[in-house]
Amino acid sequence: MQKLINQQQMRSADVFTIKNLDISSIELMETASMAFVNEFVQEIKAIETPVNILCGKGNNGADGLAIARILQDKGYSSVAVYLIDFSEKETAEYQTNLNRLKDLWFPLTTVKTLEDLKNMKDGVIIDAVLGSGLNKPLSGAYAELATFINSLNLQVIAVDIPTGFPAEGVIAKTDHFIKADLVICFQRPKINFFFPESAAALNRFRVVSIGLDEEFIEKQASPYQLLEQHDIKDLIQPRKPFTHKGTYGHALIIAGQKETMGAAILAAKGCLYGGAGLTTLSIPESGLTALNTTLPEVMYLDRKELTSTASVLDKFKIIAIGPGLGTDAAIIELLKSLLMLKRPLIIDADALHLLGNDESLMKQLTEGSVLTPHMKEFDHLFGAHESWWARLETAREKAVELKCVIVLKNQYTFIIDQQGKVRINPTGNPAMGQGGMGDVLTGLIASLAAQGYKAIEAAYAACFIHGTSGDLLAVTRVSVKASAVAEHLPEVVKGLTR
Repeated sequence: MQKLINQQQMRSADVFTIKNLDISSIELMETASMAFVNEFVQEIKAIETPVNILCGKGNNGADGLAIARILQDKGYSSVAVYLIDFSEKETAEYQTNLNRLKDLWFPLTTVKTLEDLKNMKDGVIIDAVLGSGLNKPLSGAYAELATFINSLNLQVIAVDIPTGFPAEGVIAKTDHFIKADLVICFQRPKINFFFPESAAALNRFRVVSIGLDEEFIEKQASPYQLLEQHDIKDLIQPRKPFTHKGTYGHALIIAGQKETMGAAILAAKGCLYGGAGLTTLSIPESGLTALNTTLPEVMYLDRKELTSTASVLDKFKIIAIGPGLGTDAAIIELLKSLLMLKRPLIIDADALHLLGNDESLMKQLTEGSVLTPHMKEFDHLFGAHESWWARLETAREKAVELKCVIVLKNQYTFIIDQQGKVRINPTGNPAMGQGGMGDVLTGLIASLAAQGYKAIEAAYAACFIHGTSGDLLAVTRVSVKASAVAEHLPEVVKGLTR
C-alpha cells in the first residue's frame, strides 16, 4: 500500500531528499519538470500544438518556467509563457528559472490584468499558477483568472494540483478552481483527489515519480493508504491440492423480498463467483423458482428457520444481511435476533437503514462487523455531512467507536478499519454506475470472509477485485451490468493468484 501524506509532510520529504541526496532545490525542480514533460508528451503528441503556460511567482510557477524550456528543447514550436503578476512575492527558484528563459530570448508576457491574456492561442494550457502552497480559497484577481480560463473551454493540464484546489481538507462548494482535464502530480496523489467534490477541479490525474525519498514518505504518520495490485496479490491465496468446498467456507446471505429478488440473487452471485465453498441464500419462498433457475449451486434456507434456534446458524462462517430485504416489523425482529447472537455481520442496504432508524441497534453491533453504506446510507446512520472530508472523518471516528469496518462507497471507495486507518480503493469506473453493484460487493465481501480472510482484508480485497472486474469489462463497454461484474470475478481472482 502506498501511504498518502499531506502537503506539509510532502514539503518535509522535499527537504529531506535535498539534504540526503546532496542536491539543490533547483535540481529537484528540474527533475520534477522533466517528469512532468515526459508524461505531457504522451498526452499531447503533436509538437506543433500551441502550449500556453501560466506561471505564478512561487515554486509551482518555477516548475512551469522549467517545463517551458524543456518543451522547447523537445521540439514544441509554439510555447508561450504568461507570467501571472498578481503578487509582489517570488521565490528564488522562480527567479532562477525565469533568468534561464530570458537568457534564451524566450517570448514572455507579463499578466497584470486579464486583458494581457487576449492574445493567448487556442491549444492547451499548462496551469502552473499557485500549486499546493495555497492555504485559502482563491479571491480577487486569482478568482477572476480561474473564471476566465474555465470560460475558454481549452484543455488544461495542471502541474501537481489545479490552482485553487486544496490538497486536503474541506472542499467548499463556493471555492474557485482552474478546472483541469488532467493533473500530472508529483510522487503521490493528493488526498482530496479521491473525493467526489474534486470533479469541480479535475477530470483525471496521473502520478509521476520525482525521486523523493520513499522510505521517508512511508515513515510519515498518516491514516491514508492507497491500495495497489500487489497488496491483493500478496493476500489472495491460490487453491491447493486436496482442498474442497469445506475448505472455502459457508456463507449465509439474508436478502430479498417478493419484489426485490434481484438484489438477493446478485448478492448470492457475488458470493458464489467470489469463491465461497458453499453459499446459502435466505429469501422468501416465492423466490425459489428464480433462485433454482438462475443459481442452482446456491442453497436455500427458509426465513422461518433463522429465528427457530440459534444453532441453525452455527454452520455458517459468516452472515450477510440487507440487499432488498425490506424494513417491515418482521425484518426488524429478524435483525434484532441476529444482533443478539453476538457474532460479526456484514450489513448492507435495508439493514443499514434499520440501524439508522434505531440507535440502540447500532450499539449492539459485534466487533468485527462490516458496514457497507453509500453516501445517503452513511448520512442516515451518522447524520448529515456538508463535505466528503467531514464524512470520512466521521467514518474514522465511528469505525473506532463501534470496533467495526466501514466500507464507504464512492468511485474511490474508502475502507476504514477499527483503528481509523483508511484504505482507498483505486479500481472501478463510471461505467459501473448501474443498480445492483453494491449487492454484488456485499456478496463478495461475504465470500472472502467465509474463506477465512479477516474482516478488513475481506472488505478491501473485495472492493479492489470488484472494481477491477468492472474496469476490465469497461474497456469494451459503455456500461457494465452488476451481474456481468459478478460473473467475471473468477477470472480476476485467477489473475491475482498466478
